[in-house]
Amino acid sequence: MTPLIDAHSLQSLMADGKPLRILDCRAQLGEPEAGPRAWREARLPGALHANLESDLSMPGTTDQGRHPLPDDANLARAFADWRLEPDQLLVVYDDANGAYAARAWWLATRAGHGLCQVLDGGIAAWRERDGAMESGNPAPTSDRGYPRAVKLDRSALVDHAMLATGLSDNALCLIDARASERYRGEVEPIDSAAGHVPGAHNRPFMANIENGRFKPADALRADFEALMDGFGPADVVHMCGSGVTACHNILAMDIAGLNGSLLYAPSWSGWIADPRRPIAIGGDRGPTPEL
Repeated sequence: MTPLIDAHSLQSLMADGKPLRILDCRAQLGEPEAGPRAWREARLPGALHANLESDLSMPGTTDQGRHPLPDDANLARAFADWRLEPDQLLVVYDDANGAYAARAWWLATRAGHGLCQVLDGGIAAWRERDGAMESGNPAPTSDRGYPRAVKLDRSALVDHAMLATGLSDNALCLIDARASERYRGEVEPIDSAAGHVPGAHNRPFMANIENGRFKPADALRADFEALMDGFGPADVVHMCGSGVTACHNILAMDIAGLNGSLLYAPSWSGWIADPRRPIAIGGDRGPTPEL
């Protein structure tokens, strides 16, 4: 299954009454109520809300970054709240070029719900096609849980030690999805230190987007293969500020047929939690970290 669905195809599925679940993943960093408020005001018909702070992440230690991944119990609770069924197509969208929807897509697919697609162009693409909208509070969620075990595939993750060792041994290719000025350390609007992990490449997630849609698969493949520099997809690790927009680059690689890349979920905010970890400044990749 392709990771993307366009608005026309989604409208057709809904008109045919196909079993599906739609998640509105809109969010705004620093304003937790912005996403739920936007969802209540106007959303795709039947869409439930996936909250960045409580569904797509959970509280944790600073070592795990600003948006720690939900554990299996919390992810199972989210699946139940979304009334998700194993045979349902899950369609996720946002209003941020897929920045948050990609996190929901990554969690769902890596927890075994492979029937998941991102609405290409998000809510703007839906509105462009005069798609129906609804507002207000939906009916209460059912108490039925997801009818099979929810377990996140931890083999899709690397931790601090694995990342440092892989970079030191030149066995991993690390790609940072943050904006270039943050990567270079010229500005840092969120985290306590500026710069990047030594040895990381920079691929701002917005480089995956053209005219509000994901670039064609062949263009994405060419872009990432140039960055990978001979590494295979399974040796590519993605990061960002807190592990959210890193999923956008994973999604883009999957669109390009470069499946199997990994997530460093703590990302920059987790890396800098330990002051002993090295930091690079500037446009060069810099030396690889030493253990």
